[in-house]
Amino acid sequence: MGHIMKHRFLHVFLFFSALALFIIPCCGEKDDVSAIRSLIKKGAGHAEKHEIDGILKLASEDLRVLPGDVDRREVRRILWLAFRHYGDLKVVYPRPGVEIEKDGNHASAQFPFLIVKRDQSFPKLNELVNDPQKWVQEVGESADLYRLKLRLSKSSGEWLVNQAQLEGFTGLGFSE
Repeated sequence: MGHIMKHRFLHVFLFFSALALFIIPCCGEKDDVSAIRSLIKKGAGHAEKHEIDGILKLASEDLRVLPGDVDRREVRRILWLAFRHYGDLKVVYPRPGVEIEKDGNHASAQFPFLIVKRDQSFPKLNELVNDPQKWVQEVGESADLYRLKLRLSKSSGEWLVNQAQLEGFTGLGFSE
């Protein structure tokens, strides 16, 4: 009887071990998606407070921004000019689409966003947070609308932006 119990225990143990190997990567990917969305939320918060250093802490040292293949130093200057232009601002965006690559250490994220004066509101956008296409349609031409495409890498368990591509909305779509 002891031998049968050990055998069943071994089967149960192997079953749960195999299940854990399947579930843990899925949970890890989901956690990575949440971590990247959190990083984007932090970046928007830093932008609203005009915290250039806070934004740059979310990026790798070799950050490149397109169009123009701009480096960190030039990003700092451009952000300073943008913040001066907008004054008190709000960054509004729907839930970012995030894709984790198979290696688990690289990812991409993409989302439209608005830069608006702090006191401007779009109450209907909260209802459309999970539908980026309808979100863009609702905004129309009432604000400065952009799309941001990010390439990210994970280093020491932390996600950082390596590349950002900003596209302006032309009324007919996004242009690079």
